[in-house]
Order: sequence, then structure tokens, then C-alpha cells
Amino acid sequence: MERNPPDGTGPVHVPFGHIVANEKWRGSQLAQGMQGKIKLVFEDGLTPVDFYLSSRSCILYVTEADLVAGGSYRKRLVRVRNSSNLQGIVVVEKTQISEQYFPAIQKFTVLDLGMVLLPVANQMEASCLIIQLVSTDSYSTIALKNPFLGRKQTLISEPALLRTVQQIPGVGKVKAPLLLQKFPSIQQLSNASIQELEQVVGQAVAQQIYVFFTQSR
Repeated sequence: MERNPPDGTGPVHVPFGHIVANEKWRGSQLAQGMQGKIKLVFEDGLTPVDFYLSSRSCILYVTEADLVAGGSYRKRLVRVRNSSNLQGIVVVEKTQISEQYFPAIQKFTVLDLGMVLLPVANQMEASCLIIQLVSTDSYSTIALKNPFLGRKQTLISEPALLRTVQQIPGVGKVKAPLLLQKFPSIQQLSNASIQELEQVVGQAVAQQIYVFFTQSR
């Protein structure tokens, strides 16, 4: 196995259909959820990365406890974002306890760093998501640039796009599909006028969406 360089953000050789996992996840519910469905290889010294999906794509996992504890996760995200070797996907436990802290990590990850963020309810849901990313190679279709503000056409797999839109303030699971029927890409949604948005979600939510995108520019 090709060793990770001292800063922990260099390429790691990952055989096809495998995941290289940080040793700290051995025995966890997350790892148990993947075992038997995909081949896991545990290694020490992968910090700040939690899971390598390929030699250049990785998962940074932020637990409920990490989120509640404060911004200590930020250094890990910044190290990966600043690395020319890695493209990171941030998976975050969004629970009843951590939900109040979610907007802060959403803004920091998506808007400030331009990374992809995917919320999960628990580690079992996360294991299913990670298996799906590896098994279908869908992580290669996720835009690992800012999905809200990218100038180029954003390639986001349909489930990831739906999840991203659901996290916009005021939208949620019900309104997200309606918005995507009218505005099938993040670019179109971000450029929509309040009047256009009102036709889909009403005045109050339209205002929230408009403010979200205009303040992010």
C-alpha cells in the first residue's frame, strides 16, 4: 500500500472496489455497516482523511459530537481543501441534537470552501451512502467545486443534487423536488428571481432562497 505523506493529504493507492479507512473507525457502526458489502482496508496515519474512495477522492466525516463540540473540524476540512492531491466530500451527521449547528458547517463547507456536503442521520445511513458512492462511481459525477457558485456546468448526481437543495434554508424535502422541476440545476436556481421562485414555493420561502444565494456571492 502506498504510504500517505506526512501531512496526510497525499494520494493513497486504493484498489478498485475497496475503501481505505482510517484505523480509528475500526469496530465502529459505520465500518460494520460497510463490511461484507465492500472491502475495507484500515490504515494508521490517514489524518485528516477518514475514508479514501480512490487515490484522489476522500470522505471527511463529521460526527454529531464533532459538530456540537465546535469548529475543531474546520482545520481538517481546510487541509484537504488546500491540497492539490485530494478532492474531498464532507459527510455530516445531522441529528436533532446537532441540527442547530448545521447551518454553520453548511456555510463553511459549501460556501466558504466550495466543497460538497452530504448530510446523514446516523452512521448506518452514512455507510449506505459511502457504499453507493464507491459502487456506482457516482463520486466522480459530483462537482467537487462549489455547487452553488460554480461558473462551469455543475455535474452533481441526482441524489446529491436533491440533498444539496434540501439544505437551502426554508426548502426541505417537500419543496426541493418542486424547485428542481422548475430549475433543474443549481445555476438556474441561484439565478432565479424572487418572482420566479414565488410561483413554486410562495413568497416567504422565495425570499429565503433569494437571500441565501445573493448573500453568498
